[in-house]
Amino acid sequence: MNIGEAASASGVTAKMIRYYESIGLISQTRRTEAGYRTYGDKDVHRLRFIKRARSLGFSLDQIKDLLSLWQDPERASADVKAIAQSHVADLERRIAELTEMRNTLDHLARACAGDNRPDCPILHGLEDESDAACHHHART
Repeated sequence: MNIGEAASASGVTAKMIRYYESIGLISQTRRTEAGYRTYGDKDVHRLRFIKRARSLGFSLDQIKDLLSLWQDPERASADVKAIAQSHVADLERRIAELTEMRNTLDHLARACAGDNRPDCPILHGLEDESDAACHHHART
Protein backbone atom coordinates (compact mmCIF):
# COMPACT_ATOMS: atom_id res chain seq x y z
CA MET A 1 0.00 0.00 0.00
CA ASN A 2 1.11 3.58 -0.55
CA ILE A 3 1.66 6.13 2.20
CA GLY A 4 -1.88 7.51 1.96
CA GLU A 5 -3.37 4.04 2.35
CA ALA A 6 -1.02 3.29 5.25
CA ALA A 7 -2.05 6.58 6.85
CA SER A 8 -5.73 5.68 6.50
CA ALA A 9 -5.23 2.16 7.81
CA SER A 10 -3.14 3.24 10.81
CA GLY A 11 -4.70 6.58 11.73
CA VAL A 12 -1.27 8.23 11.48
CA THR A 13 -0.84 11.10 9.03
CA ALA A 14 1.48 10.70 6.05
CA LYS A 15 3.61 13.55 7.41
CA MET A 16 4.06 11.72 10.73
CA ILE A 17 4.82 8.45 8.95
CA ARG A 18 7.64 10.19 7.07
CA TYR A 19 8.84 11.73 10.35
CA TYR A 20 8.78 8.39 12.19
CA GLU A 21 10.76 6.91 9.33
CA SER A 22 13.30 9.75 9.48
CA ILE A 23 13.95 9.21 13.21
CA GLY A 24 14.02 5.42 12.98
CA LEU A 25 10.76 4.56 14.74
CA ILE A 26 9.78 2.70 11.60
CA SER A 27 12.30 1.21 9.22
CA GLN A 28 12.99 2.64 5.80
CA THR A 29 10.19 1.33 3.65
CA ARG A 30 10.42 -0.32 0.29
CA ARG A 31 10.14 1.99 -2.68
CA THR A 32 8.65 1.53 -6.10
CA GLU A 33 10.72 2.20 -9.21
CA ALA A 34 9.13 5.65 -9.25
CA GLY A 35 10.41 6.24 -5.69
CA TYR A 36 7.08 5.96 -3.83
CA ARG A 37 7.09 4.38 -0.39
CA THR A 38 5.23 1.09 -0.03
CA TYR A 39 3.92 -0.32 3.23
CA GLY A 40 2.74 -3.71 4.41
CA ASP A 41 0.49 -4.94 7.18
CA LYS A 42 3.45 -5.17 9.61
CA ASP A 43 4.22 -1.49 9.00
CA VAL A 44 0.60 -0.53 9.67
CA HIS A 45 0.57 -2.63 12.85
CA ARG A 46 3.75 -0.87 14.03
CA LEU A 47 2.23 2.54 13.21
CA ARG A 48 -0.88 1.68 15.23
CA PHE A 49 1.36 0.67 18.15
CA ILE A 50 3.17 4.01 17.92
CA LYS A 51 -0.11 5.93 17.68
CA ARG A 52 -1.51 4.21 20.77
CA ALA A 53 1.69 4.79 22.73
CA ARG A 54 1.65 8.48 21.72
CA SER A 55 -2.00 8.74 22.80
CA LEU A 56 -0.91 7.54 26.24
CA GLY A 57 1.74 10.27 26.33
CA PHE A 58 4.88 8.16 25.97
CA SER A 59 7.88 10.06 24.65
CA LEU A 60 9.49 9.08 21.37
CA ASP A 61 12.47 7.64 23.26
CA GLN A 62 10.16 5.57 25.44
CA ILE A 63 8.33 4.38 22.34
CA LYS A 64 11.64 3.30 20.79
CA ASP A 65 12.32 1.24 23.91
CA LEU A 66 8.78 -0.17 23.94
CA LEU A 67 8.99 -1.09 20.25
CA SER A 68 12.28 -2.86 20.87
CA LEU A 69 10.77 -4.82 23.74
CA TRP A 70 7.59 -5.52 21.77
CA GLN A 71 9.61 -7.15 19.02
CA ASP A 72 11.82 -9.12 21.40
CA PRO A 73 10.26 -12.52 22.19
CA GLU A 74 12.85 -12.95 24.97
CA ARG A 75 11.86 -9.69 26.69
CA ALA A 76 11.21 -9.50 30.40
CA SER A 77 7.83 -8.01 31.19
CA ALA A 78 9.55 -6.29 34.11
CA ASP A 79 11.37 -4.08 31.60
CA VAL A 80 8.10 -3.04 30.00
CA LYS A 81 6.52 -2.46 33.41
CA ALA A 82 9.45 -0.27 34.48
CA ILE A 83 8.92 2.01 31.48
CA ALA A 84 5.19 2.22 32.19
CA GLN A 85 5.72 2.94 35.89
CA SER A 86 8.27 5.64 35.11
CA HIS A 87 5.77 7.21 32.75
CA VAL A 88 3.00 7.04 35.37
CA ALA A 89 5.29 8.83 37.85
CA ASP A 90 6.01 11.52 35.26
CA LEU A 91 2.28 11.92 34.55
CA GLU A 92 1.57 12.27 38.27
CA ARG A 93 4.24 14.98 38.55
CA ARG A 94 2.77 16.81 35.55
CA ILE A 95 -0.75 16.50 36.97
CA ALA A 96 0.46 18.02 40.24
CA GLU A 97 2.08 20.90 38.33
CA LEU A 98 -1.06 21.49 36.27
CA THR A 99 -3.22 21.34 39.40
CA GLU A 100 -1.01 23.96 41.03
CA MET A 101 -1.23 26.17 37.95
CA ARG A 102 -5.01 25.81 37.89
CA ASN A 103 -5.27 26.61 41.60
CA THR A 104 -3.07 29.69 41.27
CA LEU A 105 -4.99 30.98 38.26
CA ASP A 106 -8.31 30.25 39.96
CA HIS A 107 -7.16 32.17 43.05
CA LEU A 108 -6.07 35.13 40.91
CA ALA A 109 -9.30 35.09 38.89
CA ARG A 110 -11.42 35.00 42.05
CA ALA A 111 -9.48 37.98 43.42
CA CYS A 112 -10.26 39.98 40.29
CA ALA A 113 -13.43 42.08 40.41
CA GLY A 114 -13.77 41.85 36.64
CA ASP A 115 -15.14 45.37 36.42
CA ASN A 116 -14.12 48.49 34.49
CA ARG A 117 -11.42 49.52 36.96
CA PRO A 118 -7.78 49.10 35.90
CA ASP A 119 -6.67 47.32 39.08
CA CYS A 120 -6.19 43.66 38.19
CA PRO A 121 -4.90 41.03 40.64
CA ILE A 122 -4.31 38.64 37.73
CA LEU A 123 -1.80 40.98 36.08
CA HIS A 124 -0.23 41.77 39.45
CA GLY A 125 0.14 38.05 40.11
CA LEU A 126 1.79 37.52 36.74
CA GLU A 127 4.24 40.39 37.18
CA ASP A 128 5.34 39.41 40.68
CA GLU A 129 7.08 36.04 40.42
CA SER A 130 8.25 36.13 44.05
CA ASP A 131 4.63 36.53 45.18
CA ALA A 132 3.61 33.50 43.08
CA ALA A 133 6.48 31.52 44.61
CA CYS A 134 5.29 32.46 48.11
CA HIS A 135 1.79 31.21 47.27
CA HIS A 136 3.26 28.01 45.88
CA HIS A 137 5.31 27.28 48.99
CA ALA A 138 2.43 28.14 51.30
CA ARG A 139 0.28 25.48 49.61
CA THR A 140 2.83 22.67 49.52
